[in-house]
Amino acid sequence: MAYSYEPHYFEDFEEGQTFESVGRTVTEYDFVMHSAFTGDWTELHTNKHYAEDEYFGERVAHGPMTFSLATGFVYRCGFLERTVLAFLGMNYMDIPAPVKMDDSISLDMEVIETKELSNREDSGLVVIDTTMANQEDTVVFEGDMKFLIKSRDKQSKN
Repeated sequence: MAYSYEPHYFEDFEEGQTFESVGRTVTEYDFVMHSAFTGDWTELHTNKHYAEDEYFGERVAHGPMTFSLATGFVYRCGFLERTVLAFLGMNYMDIPAPVKMDDSISLDMEVIETKELSNREDSGLVVIDTTMANQEDTVVFEGDMKFLIKSRDKQSKN
């Protein structure tokens, strides 16, 4: 399936529907920008010589950076463009292996739940299960992401 999708309203999502992102290579710039943005300069992520003597033997991405990369892939696909009202959280999130510098990663997505909400006429809940893997098909992130998505026919007049 191609990576470029049209924006989807709540009514366009169906359980079992799948999406696939493009890939991208994680660079040192990503590590530095994440550290600069968050203020997390932990040496495991930012000090090459320190990290070489630690558990992974090299610098690895921050866990929150891995999550941020996954959310970026979801958004980049375009199906949430101008239809997402809110990211509502996750029921679970796992990072079973680290993202390393120069890994090429991509994200597979599957809609696992759609639900009309009794307190919202203008939108509904869409839960998307995600799996991010690197170039060796090693899974580096898994989790379900909950979104509040606009309804096509019942949009709020804010």
